Amino acid sequence: MVRILLSLLAFVLSAPAYSQIVWEMPTEYPASAMPGEGVTTFAAAVEKRLAGKLVVKPSYNAERGIKSAEMPAAIAAGTIQAADAFGGALGSTSPVFALPSLPFLATSLADARRLADLGRPLYEQILAGKGLKLLYMTPWPPSGIWSKLPITTAADLKTLSIRTYDATSSDVFNAAGAKAQNLSFADVMPKLTDGSVTAVLSSGDGGAGRRLWTFLPHFAQVNYAVPLSFAFVSKMAYDALPEDQRRAVDEAASETETRQWQAIAGRLEANYATMRANGVTIIDAPADVATLLKAAAAPAVESWVQGAGEPGRAVLSAFRR
Repeated sequence: MVRILLSLLAFVLSAPAYSQIVWEMPTEYPASAMPGEGVTTFAAAVEKRLAGKLVVKPSYNAERGIKSAEMPAAIAAGTIQAADAFGGALGSTSPVFALPSLPFLATSLADARRLADLGRPLYEQILAGKGLKLLYMTPWPPSGIWSKLPITTAADLKTLSIRTYDATSSDVFNAAGAKAQNLSFADVMPKLTDGSVTAVLSSGDGGAGRRLWTFLPHFAQVNYAVPLSFAFVSKMAYDALPEDQRRAVDEAASETETRQWQAIAGRLEANYATMRANGVTIIDAPADVATLLKAAAAPAVESWVQGAGEPGRAVLSAFRR
């Protein structure tokens, strides 16, 4: 009996003095894409500060079977604790998240950063209303058009069956004469394989991560938008942490967002180098293509303005001043 008690005592004394907490944090994008690098960076930053007391467990390429638009509900159900979701897809839960994806609004990194900073209080407020806490935002390189055949004139847009990434971009490309489908990136590859999609609206970043050049060897730069992805966590899970751990999570999130904005600066040329090395022909969109898309964008943006509510309109007005 004494030997058993001594063994039990030794086990208790050797056990960790804390219970390890694990946050599963999926993204539907590859580890090499900007959101994938974001969740990897955040997990490492948390580990650096908390040494295993809290473990952030990333997953990529929608391995958990959860798409961006589904992530808030998955967190509410307790399936996951945190997530990185594309803002355009979150527009189905609140149109405000589609603001960074509005066409030809913020087309430079400087403008995208200013719009993100202006929108942050509203994003935080809306997420809090859904039981979520905003961790950080990730910028994407400017969106362009990947296509099976080259786009040389505006008339070529009418031949496209194009994957778009939110309701607004679907409206824009439909108005320009294309056949647009608002699809999660996770759903794109099967449709490229069966030929029902012949073009994709995406940055070089997401496209390179998914090796779109296998099906779509042409890329037209149109500077359509500089979208954002949003990383967030269950507010209940966050609030359950001790104060020092919450502070560490906040620091890790801030470090990650700083890294993401720094990393995006040279990302475009790096993506283009990878794309060219894999046989992609990259062009500036012909002037009549850009003109047609901008004309098609005007009513789509106005539709967003009408549906966004006063807080969303206030952020847009502040950006335009």
